[in-house]
Amino acid sequence: MTGLVTVISRALMLFFPVILSSVMAAEPSEQLQQWLQQRPLSDEVLSELLQQQFAEESLTADQAQVISDILWRARLEYLRIERKPELDAREIVLGDLKMPFWYKSFGEAPATGRRLFISMHGGGGAPAAVNDQQYENQKRLYQPEEGIYLVPRAATNTWNLWHQGHIDQFFESLITDMVVFENVDPDRVYFMGYSAGGDGVYQLAPRMADRLAAAAMMAGHPNEARPEGLRNIGFTLHMGADDKAYNRNTIAADWGKRLEQLQKEDPSGYVHEVTLHPNRGHWMNLQDAVAVPWMSKFQRTPWPKKVVWVQDDVVHSRFYWLQTDPAAAKAGDEVVAEVVDGVIRISRCSAEKLTLLLHDDVVSLDGTVKVVLPDGLETEHSVKRTLKTMATCLRERNDYRSMARSTIELSIAK
Repeated sequence: MTGLVTVISRALMLFFPVILSSVMAAEPSEQLQQWLQQRPLSDEVLSELLQQQFAEESLTADQAQVISDILWRARLEYLRIERKPELDAREIVLGDLKMPFWYKSFGEAPATGRRLFISMHGGGGAPAAVNDQQYENQKRLYQPEEGIYLVPRAATNTWNLWHQGHIDQFFESLITDMVVFENVDPDRVYFMGYSAGGDGVYQLAPRMADRLAAAAMMAGHPNEARPEGLRNIGFTLHMGADDKAYNRNTIAADWGKRLEQLQKEDPSGYVHEVTLHPNRGHWMNLQDAVAVPWMSKFQRTPWPKKVVWVQDDVVHSRFYWLQTDPAAAKAGDEVVAEVVDGVIRISRCSAEKLTLLLHDDVVSLDGTVKVVLPDGLETEHSVKRTLKTMATCLRERNDYRSMARSTIELSIAK
C-alpha cells in the first residue's frame, strides 16, 4: 500500500507543474472577467485596469484573442449607455463645438455588419444658412445599395470647415456610434464629399486612412494635402473637366499622375481611379455617383504589411501600427515601415522616438522580433502579448480590430 501511495505521489508531482501551468495560463482572462464584474468599462476603469498585476502577464495568441473579445464586449456595454444621448439627439458635442448629423439605412445588413458612408456637404466660408442648405442637399445626393449613408453638418462655417483639427475627433465619434448602435463593420467605413466636402476628403483620407476602406473626392481642392498616406485604401477622384475655379480640374489631373507614379513605384498599394467628366463644370450632374459602388468593393486592412505615414498639419499620434509623440511631430514628418520575411524594416523616420504597435496579423509575436532601422542597424527585441497593451489601445481608440497585443519602443538615430 505504501508503495502505491509513493507511486501516486510521484505521478502527481510529475504532472502537477503541467496542471499548474495550465491554470496560470488561463488566469488573465478569468481574473479579467472577475475584475470587470459590476464595473462599466469607462476610460477611468480602463486606466485602473492597466495597473493590475495580471494585466502584465504574458499571453498566447489564443489567450490574447479571448481577452480582446472580453474587453470589447465590456466596452460595448458601456458605450451603449454612454453614447445613447448623443445618438438620440443626432448631435455630437466637443467643447463649444456641435456637429449635428443625419443618417439613413439602405439595403439588407450583411452578417459581417453594415457599410458606413460619411458624406461631407459643400459650402464653406459662407453664412450659416448657406451651409445649412448644403447640408440638406447632401442628404439627397447619393444612395448606396447597402449601408448607412450619414451626412454630418459641419461644426463651423469657415472655408476649411471639413479639415480643421476637431473634425478628426468628431469623425472618430461618428464611426464609434455607428459601430455600437447600427452594427457597422469597422472595416467598411468610407469618406466622401462634394466641393468644400471634397476639400475635406483630400485632407482627411490621408491622415485617417487607418480608419477607412476607401474614399471618394468630388469637386474639391487639396490645398497642402499629400497623397502618400493613401497607400492601403481605395481612393477615387471625380472632377468636372471644365471646373476651372481654383484650378480644381488641373490639380485633380495632377493628383491622378501622382497616384499613378506612387502605384508604379509600389504596385501593391495606391489603388485609385481618377475621372474628369467631359463638359462638366463644378456640378457633375451626379455622374460622380459611380464612386459609391466603386468604394463599396473595398475593405480595410487594419494590419497592413507596409505603412507610409506623412503627418498633416493636424498631427496624429498613431497611424496603423506606428505611433509617435504628437507633441514632437510636425507637418511633413514621414515614417515608412514594412514587414519583409518576418523582419520589420524602417526605411524612413523623421521622429526620434517610434513605437511599433504589434499584432500577430503583422508579425509573429512568439519569440523575438527583428527590426532594421533607417541607418541599417539591426536590433532584436523580446516581445510578449499583454492585456495592458490591448487595454491601452482600447482606451485610446474604440476600434477592437486595431487593438495591438505588444509594443516595441525604438530610438531612431539622426
